[in-house]
Amino acid sequence: QVHLVESGGGLVQAGGFLRLSCAASGRTFSRYAMGWFRQAPGKEREFVAGIRWSAGNTVYADSVKGRFTISRDNAKNTMYLQMNSLKPEDTAVYYCATSDRYYGAVVTGYDYWGQGTQVTVSS
Repeated sequence: QVHLVESGGGLVQAGGFLRLSCAASGRTFSRYAMGWFRQAPGKEREFVAGIRWSAGNTVYADSVKGRFTISRDNAKNTMYLQMNSLKPEDTAVYYCATSDRYYGAVVTGYDYWGQGTQVTVSS
């Protein structure tokens, strides 16, 4: 079992920035990749960014490219999402997830999920 805890969400004005963190614990030795997803009210959960844990390869949704940066700290078992130039349309609950076998944008490819952290961007 893997336990994921997100933090760092909050309320920010458009153009501002936030850094989300995702701390992992439990059976993390088999982790292959991790990802950030978000879900706005009335919408489906969507992919934001992903990282291959050992190699550090990254992939981003087109909507956040150039504004968001995903990274990880192996020693701390923690993943981050630096979000710059935030827009009102970035408002959502942000979730982190981990996968033992998959690296990419498909929600069902991930095995474990955190509870989410709210990000609200005001105009």
